[in-house]
Amino acid sequence: MATLTVERLYQVSGKRLGLRLVAGRRGLGRVIRSARVQKAGLALTGVAPFDLERVQVLGEKEMMYLGGLDEDVLSGRLESLFDSDVPFTVVTRNHEIPPRMLQLADRHNAPLFRTGLDSDEFMAELGRYFQEAFTRVGTVHGVLVEVFGLGVLIIGASGVGKSELALDLVSRGHRLVADDVIDVTVSTESGIVGSGSHLIKHHMELRGLGIINVRDLFGISAVKERQQVDLVVELVDWDQRKEYDRLGLDDKYHKILDHPVSLLQIPVSPGRNLTTIVEVAARNQLLRQQGIHSVEELHRKLSWAINAEESLGGQTTYGDDDQDG
Repeated sequence: MATLTVERLYQVSGKRLGLRLVAGRRGLGRVIRSARVQKAGLALTGVAPFDLERVQVLGEKEMMYLGGLDEDVLSGRLESLFDSDVPFTVVTRNHEIPPRMLQLADRHNAPLFRTGLDSDEFMAELGRYFQEAFTRVGTVHGVLVEVFGLGVLIIGASGVGKSELALDLVSRGHRLVADDVIDVTVSTESGIVGSGSHLIKHHMELRGLGIINVRDLFGISAVKERQQVDLVVELVDWDQRKEYDRLGLDDKYHKILDHPVSLLQIPVSPGRNLTTIVEVAARNQLLRQQGIHSVEELHRKLSWAINAEESLGGQTTYGDDDQDG
């Protein structure tokens, strides 16, 4: 996705949003990085900070508040707004703008717009524009399965066993979203969401068996139309010469349309129960999303025990020896 600047938004959707630039023209090159919008009321009073990545909206209440301030206080409040990296500011319902606001916006090259829409209408319309502007669409190859409510994307070389693993997961009560070609959309609001294409959804190819319809075989509860991608599992052929991660201290990521997703690489060899490993990986990822990191907790305990032992001159502190009588 191309970088979205204030100038680009103004050119493409200024008429749709009823925008008119009134000050800060030299700042039109500012980059818009967030699809979220902030009503500036609390921030103007100093109770809350400005979110520097959000577009700021000044409605009737905000303009009434500013109109009741003396010149020095007004300048201080507006300095905190315009002397920042806020993309741009909008005054709604064509409210009269104090000359001091225009001066400061120009001084700091901070784009200031006016619109005839009220705040709710403008924020809703801008939200729809951002939804389109910040959404990317593409395809990835693999199998997407919902495991314990978590979206697990299984990837790997052709013939490594992705579809067989997914089928085993479905037979254990999990749900298939898509096999082989997965349509993905990436947005700031929903993250990465995958779905099956219209023609081949619910179908799966198994070498030696052919194409099967998972919905017909296992019932409607075995499939799901769409699922957010929370974890990528990459199946790799076992290499005796390679040292695989045994602790899990280093986080790995796989990028989908430039959006990073947690990655787990699983070596494939005869006798490994990949289905159970993926189920455990999904459970562990759910714990991590709740802020519970098992390996980090163990590392902290071991570090504490070692430091405590050293401080006591080598006496063990993390276990009492059994003593007779």
